[in-house]
Amino acid sequence: MAAAPFNDKIAGGSPDPSRQGPPTADENETENKSGRGSSNNSIHDPGGDDDLDERLVHRYNTNQLKRHLSNRQIQLIAIGGSIGTALFVSIGGGLQRGGPANLFLGYTIHAFMLGLVNNGMAEMCVYMPVTGSFIRMAGKWVDEAFGFMAGWNFFLYEAILVPFEIAALNLVLTFWRDDIPVAAVCIGCIVLYALLNVVAVQYFGEAEFWLASGKLLLILIVFCFTFVTMVGGNPQGDAYGFRNWQYPGAFREYIGSGDLGRFQGFLAAVYSAGFTVVGPEYLAMVAGEAQRPRTYIKQGFKTVYWRFGFFFIGGALACSIVLPYDDPRLENAGAGTAEASPYVIAMQNMGIGVLPHIVNALMCTSIFSAGNAYTYMAMRSLYGLALDGQAPRFFTKCLRNGIPIYAFAFVMIFPFISFLQVSNSTAEVVTLLQSLTQAAQMMNYFIMAVTYAFFYRACKAQGLNRKTFPYYGYFQPYCSYIGGAWMLCVVASFGYTVFLPDRWETLDFFSYYTMVFVAIVTFTAWKIIKRTRFVSPSRADLVWDKPVIDAYEASLTKPPTRLRDDIRCIFGLRKRNKQAAEGQSHELEP
Repeated sequence: MAAAPFNDKIAGGSPDPSRQGPPTADENETENKSGRGSSNNSIHDPGGDDDLDERLVHRYNTNQLKRHLSNRQIQLIAIGGSIGTALFVSIGGGLQRGGPANLFLGYTIHAFMLGLVNNGMAEMCVYMPVTGSFIRMAGKWVDEAFGFMAGWNFFLYEAILVPFEIAALNLVLTFWRDDIPVAAVCIGCIVLYALLNVVAVQYFGEAEFWLASGKLLLILIVFCFTFVTMVGGNPQGDAYGFRNWQYPGAFREYIGSGDLGRFQGFLAAVYSAGFTVVGPEYLAMVAGEAQRPRTYIKQGFKTVYWRFGFFFIGGALACSIVLPYDDPRLENAGAGTAEASPYVIAMQNMGIGVLPHIVNALMCTSIFSAGNAYTYMAMRSLYGLALDGQAPRFFTKCLRNGIPIYAFAFVMIFPFISFLQVSNSTAEVVTLLQSLTQAAQMMNYFIMAVTYAFFYRACKAQGLNRKTFPYYGYFQPYCSYIGGAWMLCVVASFGYTVFLPDRWETLDFFSYYTMVFVAIVTFTAWKIIKRTRFVSPSRADLVWDKPVIDAYEASLTKPPTRLRDDIRCIFGLRKRNKQAAEGQSHELEP
């Protein structure tokens, strides 16, 4: 049966879909030439033209962006953004400073706290899957100044991570040769990131699907390596088990001695986890380009919890098993070679010849994929800021394939920061960029928690039954209170070491707290200049773009594709059902 025309659904008492962004002059001209322009509120569709409905949906649902991301692409993009250098390289710093038990505890506790934040973020994002996601929600439901701060904090965080990953890739490549031209690697990454992000989003999604698949393979290899070798499957035949938890010990004293030193080791492990354990923001930011936002984004948020447990907590456990915290090469990780990866060090210690090369090659694809995902996120966050007038309006200009071209051009300036490696140590650049972004990352999660608290109050004040929402967050608002408080404590204490006796370093202080100062300045400046006020719960706009999204989903006649079936079709294990295919390979223009 043909779907009800999309404009009929909008016309039925719902706000004008132009609230999502009026058609451009080019679109109107195209529409008039094609004969589809009409002053009527309904569209005659006697043949049940699903393609026509989809064209209208793509036009109105997310401004000029296109809803072309499939289920499997969304899930793998979320993995691609959350797994990068930190899980395979930087995690060694947490082990070296805190010891195995602190590393495991730090990652477990932080992952649990981030899961509490995810609980609220999922409810908001599935209820209102708009372009810009939580950074626009912060401005809509909390305060415009808060949204301005949230948007620029997230944009700078993502944009700075791009050169971080390029620097990390140079670090990993030194495993094979020390004379690889740094500038050549930087240029190669910049060109590839540009090509992958200037094409239509479904092609970006396809590339990220395969790149992120390599990350899954790498994690499986690391976990299998850990289990097999700990039970004796190594060249020495040594079933070492949890020996590294006993010798040199489970808890390492860091900076101080005794219980204080062990607690400082725990804090070091938590800060390592704070940089490594990520996830909710990447799902939230693709919601505006998802084919079925409420179905696929909801599924993605549900899998975040097992990703925290499997990838991050499991990764911390594996790292703590295979290598002692006092390994000399781990302690010299700052020298700037690929042997900073604890897994590569462990494999070489055991005399394993080929596997380190395979792991290192997969680490290269993993790091490249993360940088690619960060480029995408930076573009979309800048686009979302421009939609709300918090960045220059020309950043909303899109190509016909739905790519925000000026936002793309601006974001591509940031990868050139990676050329700092040419005149400085690669390890120094990696450390500096990591410190700059870590505070911004904790700020993102604090912003999510605060936004949910205001959203919860607004729902209660306006009599909305949250149990009717597509995703219901249990134990709210307490989950967001606890998760937000934890993130605030982490970001506030992140650079505490510079305040200890004889440890003051001006560069370290600013690398730890620059993004905190930026957040305070952006919030205060916008609030003073625009004279904004916090949104009253009874006046918060909980309708916003919901009618447009509801009409979009109601207009879809094809059933959603399950992730399992989607992946089977790719490998030819299951014949694609024509009714279940959602037009992943074609692009419809208004």
